[in-house]
Amino acid sequence: MSPQPQAAVGTPTTRVDGRLRVTGKAKYAGDHSPDGVVHAVIVDSSVGRGRITGFDTRAALTQPGVLKVISHLNAPKLPPVRGGFPPGEPLRPFQDDRVRFFGQPVAIVVATTLEGAQHAASLVEVSYDAERPSTDLTGADGEEAETYARGDAAHALESADVRLEMTYRTARNHHNPMEPHAIVAQWDDGDRLTVWEKSQWVQGAVFNLSGQFGIPPQNVRVISEFVGGAFGNSARTWPHSIAAVLAARELKRPVKLVLTRRQLFFSVGFRPAYEYQLRLGADRRGRLIATVHDVNAETSSYERHQERTLGPGQMLYSTPNVQQAYRTVPLDVNTPTFMRGPGYATGSFVVESAMDELAHELGLDPIELRLRNEPAADEFTGQPFSTRRLRECYRVGAREFGWDRRNPEPRSTRDGDWLIGMGMAAGVYDTMHSAAQCSVRLDVDGSALITSVTSDMGPGTATSMTQVAADALGLTMRRVTFQLGDSRFPPAPVHAGSQTMASVGSTVQDGCDKLREQAIRLAVEDEDSPLHGVGAADVVVRNGRLHVKDNPARGETYRQLLTRNNRTHLEAGGSWTPPESRSSMYAYNATFAEVAVDARLGLVRVRRMLGVYDAGRIISPKLAGSQALGGMIGGMGAALLEHTVTDPRDGRIVNASLADYLVPVNADSPDLKAIYLDRGEDREADPIGVKGLGEVVIVGVAPAIANAVFNATGRRVRALPITPEALL
Repeated sequence: MSPQPQAAVGTPTTRVDGRLRVTGKAKYAGDHSPDGVVHAVIVDSSVGRGRITGFDTRAALTQPGVLKVISHLNAPKLPPVRGGFPPGEPLRPFQDDRVRFFGQPVAIVVATTLEGAQHAASLVEVSYDAERPSTDLTGADGEEAETYARGDAAHALESADVRLEMTYRTARNHHNPMEPHAIVAQWDDGDRLTVWEKSQWVQGAVFNLSGQFGIPPQNVRVISEFVGGAFGNSARTWPHSIAAVLAARELKRPVKLVLTRRQLFFSVGFRPAYEYQLRLGADRRGRLIATVHDVNAETSSYERHQERTLGPGQMLYSTPNVQQAYRTVPLDVNTPTFMRGPGYATGSFVVESAMDELAHELGLDPIELRLRNEPAADEFTGQPFSTRRLRECYRVGAREFGWDRRNPEPRSTRDGDWLIGMGMAAGVYDTMHSAAQCSVRLDVDGSALITSVTSDMGPGTATSMTQVAADALGLTMRRVTFQLGDSRFPPAPVHAGSQTMASVGSTVQDGCDKLREQAIRLAVEDEDSPLHGVGAADVVVRNGRLHVKDNPARGETYRQLLTRNNRTHLEAGGSWTPPESRSSMYAYNATFAEVAVDARLGLVRVRRMLGVYDAGRIISPKLAGSQALGGMIGGMGAALLEHTVTDPRDGRIVNASLADYLVPVNADSPDLKAIYLDRGEDREADPIGVKGLGEVVIVGVAPAIANAVFNATGRRVRALPITPEALL
């Protein structure tokens, strides 16, 4: 078949569902209210560790409209569940009297109104046999380390001309999406369950809920058409969802549960805190000889959460001798989870800060040092890179940012009372992809419908898939509808890890190609068609019209073709399974930052930032630009503001609100610019040549800012966030 003209892909298209979202017509999980719905509110623990010794629910049960209070004293026992992710023993609500962390759900109150449920929940009194929780990563005992090594790092380090030893620390961060976690659960015919839930993994929710309640997966339907932000913390089924489904089954009525902003800090995961010691050795020319990484990462006492934090230290730079150890430290907290750029964002802060330290020690430009350590292949896997255009990211970024104006001498540039500095860092994130399927239907009126169970937590899945489908089918985008977020649709992987465009997009391309080819075959074999007898390879489709590639006048529309053949529609199924790769596949970036630091107060302000990305083929430049800006702002938050503070006496998070947990706002957002390298498609990664960009855009932002702060002040801060106290 002839290649299709590309009219939609690569254009800065407005979101197809944008109007629905901004006018309030998009229905999120908590907006659904089936007939007879009642409201639930979680009662959470006020201690961080211990056992429940009693409940007093009398005052709550006397309130008007209160239907039931469920706790471990009266909840049904759930069937055993084996396996799962992350490894460990998942928390299942109301199954025993143990308290594992502050804010753990210990009861659920159900009432006919939300206000009634809230008031009744406040009246439930819980008594505890409390113990002092362990909530601090520093000084806690870690589990047995997972290790990696190549060469002889210890010996090589001893012989290195230049040796540096640093310890970096990153704070716990919370996701804080706009939409809170919500679920509406409804049982029908005894064992058929429908839930409307905020979810990045609709299929995963189906299997999780079916396992939790011992019913077949085909009896569970999960719907999640719109997700108002997530950043990773809606990719698994949390205890509050199980509690709501349990309550709905007990009451035989639909139950709606929406977590409060405060509860989001306690029970739906976070980016874990890290303590990361790095020792490195190099020769006088700046070539890395050895690195030794020793990492402690917090996890919960009942599950083991791990991330690819060691990844940048394994493959970003050529280093013949590497030794790494990663230990999880069980604490009395709820289980951490993936947050945008998981692992790599933390690892890059350490590696890229250390590279800046080494550059300063050697008197080298930070970009030049990185260029001297560019690897020829992935030294972790031994594979060649499918594409790696990091050198071009450095070159373009330096030119566009004005890097040549940077004074390498710290604390040498001023603007009145403000100290000015520039910094840069590299970023990397692995190119993930998984098997997926979709269905494609072309109706006689020339409109198309594509369905997949995938999700959209904000990047614009429906828009980018519509662009791919429109070009493959030869339709305008207005004639294409992409539906997602319903477990009755064909399967797709978790909407995380920057794999949706590669996985689902390749599936959409496959399904639409098949349907277009089906229509072309129908036309060229139809004696009444103007295309009869034409070679199928010579036919293309534009604006819903099939025609000879070199003779646009000879052709007909989809509508004419299907009507004449008495077809109401054509259908095709799309699928794609990633083949085994012989190459190492990553997306890359170079981030540049300029900061101003108040010399007297230590306040840091980011003045401007530039990100240059090697992220494969860009399907939707407008959406890609939004992703980059969001990543830069998120990285700014991690670098300068975000820090979950825990009271060690009871495990309470003391800044569990957006008034106290600081995130960047418009006033903090400076001049931000994103550049995506053109001609960057990676056909080895997937059929449509994309790499994924939702994660990589945050990786490297925090170290770029930290390195700029050093250039401005001469003060090296190795703990995030960088606070005024650290600079005074």
